[in-house]
Amino acid sequence: MPNSTLPRSYSYLALGDSYTIGESVAYDECFPAQTTALLSINKNFETPRIIAKTGWTTDELATNIKQQNIRNTFDFVSLLIGVNNQYRGRDTANYRKEFSQLLDTAIKCANNKPSHVMVLSIPDWGVTPFALNSGRDRTQIAKEINWFNSISKWVAEQRGAIFIEITAHSRKAAADASLIAQDGLHPSGKMYEFWAQQLANIILTKLK
Repeated sequence: MPNSTLPRSYSYLALGDSYTIGESVAYDECFPAQTTALLSINKNFETPRIIAKTGWTTDELATNIKQQNIRNTFDFVSLLIGVNNQYRGRDTANYRKEFSQLLDTAIKCANNKPSHVMVLSIPDWGVTPFALNSGRDRTQIAKEINWFNSISKWVAEQRGAIFIEITAHSRKAAADASLIAQDGLHPSGKMYEFWAQQLANIILTKLK
């Protein structure tokens, strides 16, 4: 007979770009891995499935999700995308359209439970040494990041998804080098730890 005392196992899908895979940090330091590590203290969480790659824009993420041909659903899904749209100078109207489609896909992957989808705001890469050393207009970057985040927040709220604001925390890197990875551009494991704590706290409230 099957063992009915075995704890329920939970699944998590993370969709995004370099911020999701944890460019320039070890796997166990990326925020999806840190999130499940925190959750696994009290719950049984599977290794997160990650569909993300450095440099991906909204359309590139959408294309690769389709190529993955996902057949199963997940208990929780996170979505963090858009920094490369901003970096490449793409317009916000295009972002609104493609982000909306991606969020609809994420909700379907979460078994049509919008409240089990967490949208993370785009961090501000304008505070990094990379931006400073390359002579970028840091004020303009911050302004554009805010525009993109206002769109993703509005779309998330319209769909009933959870929006997690981590941009303000990312800007602390301007005065705290420990929040930046060795490449001078991407977040460190320490910054990802903050994101993971926000995610884990929200997921735990859903599991009560």
